[in-house]
Amino acid sequence: MIGIIDYGAGNLHSVANAFRKLGVETFVSGDTAELAAADKLILPGVGAFPMAMARLSHLGLVPFIRAWDKPLLGICLGMQLLFEIGNEIERGAGLSLIPGEVRRIEPGDPKLRLPHIGWNSLDIARPSRLLEGIEPGSYMYFVHSFCAEPSEPETLIASCGYGEQVAAVVQLGNYCGCQFHPEKSGDVGLRIYANFAKL
Repeated sequence: MIGIIDYGAGNLHSVANAFRKLGVETFVSGDTAELAAADKLILPGVGAFPMAMARLSHLGLVPFIRAWDKPLLGICLGMQLLFEIGNEIERGAGLSLIPGEVRRIEPGDPKLRLPHIGWNSLDIARPSRLLEGIEPGSYMYFVHSFCAEPSEPETLIASCGYGEQVAAVVQLGNYCGCQFHPEKSGDVGLRIYANFAKL
């Protein structure tokens, strides 16, 4: 059973519907006692880093997530929250599950505007069970202005080009994240959710 963390900052129902299409049972909750019964957790996220951390803290979810030792998948902002430090609006602590910081994308080219919205292809750096069956160059749907910068290169699984190389998939042990939205990325995105369900 996969628990989808509800802290008021994610597209919960889109994620739940994607897993429903795969025949995978999920539940949505912000209660730590309920979430503790899950085999795996999804941390979705839409919005700004400090506000999301404040909501997680208010609900008592920060220590719970930091102590979680089973598979966890962060999506979009949820992936960024897995890192140690965020620099959106203000500098502040993240969940510190993966070493590194989150910073504003620096595309360089004035034609490449922020937020980065739309389809972009994956450059796969190293194998991961999360990307099993996903071909290099597969297109995913992104919506973001900030990106994670892992301090340990082996945690970067895939990136995409947007003026610079931007972290698209990260993983450290049981903790993994997708900067893009698998639920908005067609059959290829659903494959990633299916892979996560099998971890």
